[in-house]
Amino acid sequence: MSVRTPDPNPGWLNSEDLYEARRRLPMVYVEAVPVRQDSLGYVTEIGLLYSADDAGTFYRTVVSGRVQYRETVRAALLRHIEKDLGSLALPQLPPSPSPFTVAEYFPYPSETGLVDDRQHAVSLAYVVPVSGECHPRQDALELSWVTPDQALSPEIQEEFVGGREKLIAQALAHMGYCG
Repeated sequence: MSVRTPDPNPGWLNSEDLYEARRRLPMVYVEAVPVRQDSLGYVTEIGLLYSADDAGTFYRTVVSGRVQYRETVRAALLRHIEKDLGSLALPQLPPSPSPFTVAEYFPYPSETGLVDDRQHAVSLAYVVPVSGECHPRQDALELSWVTPDQALSPEIQEEFVGGREKLIAQALAHMGYCG
């Protein structure tokens, strides 16, 4: 019998276990649409990440990531905002964060219009005001701050993958933006 050092992060799956879990279970995610607001609380800009996949395809996306075992949704949301926007983003979560929608991604086209080739995922989506300095981290190439009109423009909408352009439209509608 060998003695192993306990896993310092038991809420994380190794790649084989993650593959098997994704094949059998819906995965829980959080997504955040970072926004800047004016003094009256109206959204003036939306932060969109610009990334590339392994095949070299460029696309727009939002802050996103899995909720770990024994991690609160609030902690997951803050962890992914810091991971994607940097530790100086200064997100402003309300005392009781409620998602603006529950997004359902499927590994094939479905009635939701949201696709994640890897898995069936259920994502709690939030609009999160940020007031600090944001810099893309991890795999993002840049962070672009765009106006709501620009975010809904055909040029930017076509840069999203997996149906996330629908998520942006829902976020803006949730904030009362009629465009």
